[in-house]
Amino acid sequence: MDVRMVPCIPLILSEESMSDSIIIKPDRETLEDTKAGNYFIANYPPFSFWNEKDVPMVEAVLNSPTPGKAPLGLYYHIPFCRKRCHFCYFRVYTDKNSADVRRYLDATMSELEAYASSSYLAGRKPRFVYFGGGTPSYLSAQQLTELTDRMKKILPWDEAEEVTFECEPGTLTEKKVQAIRDFGVTRLSLGIENFSDHILETNGRAHRSGEVFRAFQWARDAGIKNINIDLIAGMLEETDENWSDCIDQVIELSPDCVTIYQMEVPFNTTIYKSMKEEGKLSAPVADWPTKRRWVSEAYARLEQSGYTITSTCTAVKNPEQTKFLYRDHLWGGADMVALGVASFGHLGGIHYQNITHFEDYCSTLERESEVVRRALLTTDEERFIREFILQWKLGAVKPGYFAEKFGVDINSRYQKEFAHWQEQGILEKKPESWELSREALLRVDSLLHQFFLPQHRDAKYV
Repeated sequence: MDVRMVPCIPLILSEESMSDSIIIKPDRETLEDTKAGNYFIANYPPFSFWNEKDVPMVEAVLNSPTPGKAPLGLYYHIPFCRKRCHFCYFRVYTDKNSADVRRYLDATMSELEAYASSSYLAGRKPRFVYFGGGTPSYLSAQQLTELTDRMKKILPWDEAEEVTFECEPGTLTEKKVQAIRDFGVTRLSLGIENFSDHILETNGRAHRSGEVFRAFQWARDAGIKNINIDLIAGMLEETDENWSDCIDQVIELSPDCVTIYQMEVPFNTTIYKSMKEEGKLSAPVADWPTKRRWVSEAYARLEQSGYTITSTCTAVKNPEQTKFLYRDHLWGGADMVALGVASFGHLGGIHYQNITHFEDYCSTLERESEVVRRALLTTDEERFIREFILQWKLGAVKPGYFAEKFGVDINSRYQKEFAHWQEQGILEKKPESWELSREALLRVDSLLHQFFLPQHRDAKYV
């Protein structure tokens, strides 16, 4: 799953949930062992600054007399899974029955109807749609077809340039893949993570390697234009030999896009729970230098096979044809309506998150009440920094873009920081951009906190 692309859906746990005997400070440099905490930056300002006070701002912008002009996206969160992975920190449920699922789908349609009737969305259609989880492919082919038919009647997406759908390989059938294609998916993301059955079982994954190859072939046969494969570098018991084999398998499959994440261990994972019980500060996974070496080796081999590295975590076969518009639009300040429990959205410069528990979410919508739990009205300065930080994760930033959109001369404002990076050999000046070295790109999240406003530095991220 593209979990570090935003919007990510972390459970609302914090460092206060830890034992008093274990104090873990944020490890911004990530130079050695993997410690507990969120390291990857998915949004700005940090989620911990979002609050209840700004919740009414969401309704205010929806009721504004003028429709928004930013590209519009739609995120739909399906929180159901067969199993909870040991490294998972998302709002997911493994205990819901068919009646619960129907209730949830009905609740999300009530939420979408409220958004679609607002003046802020009047006359607008989504440019991109994203089904995330959880496991969207947990639903049956019939459920998915009925759901998307209802969604399109409320807020048509016939002009969407991209529709992304996350899948757990073991939940797919050939019929379901065809249904996914038929309701308009253009980008299918397979959460493979690793090709070893032992590694998958050790990390709590529900699928096995045989299901991966079967699902991939079904997607190819269905003619889905853009197939992405997710891998995680640094899973429990992963080795050099296993990692090399995983890259062999990826190259043989030849997907359109490969997304590689470096393992982090947030506080609300079962891995961290075990760490706390055993009194350990370091997670039982590969250290940061090893994870970065593995990703670097993977990128080198993928480049030899004709891929292009397009961000800190993605390689694509044909960058002219294979896009990830969900990410690119969001990192460029797009509006996004978020549907579902705990989901994150962004409208008119306001970040927001929905109620984070299943029963509360459904019952609130059944009462026709507001489901936004917390929000943040951002300033012009914060919106500039958000885009500036997130676009570094693409490997380069363009001064002209920020001058035109925000009236900010980044060359002048960050002259000292850029000079320091140049001295370190990790930044190069191009005619129209600043570009990071490969080494810096693989640890870019650890470099970005210096651009946070003073009040946001050294704060809890979620």
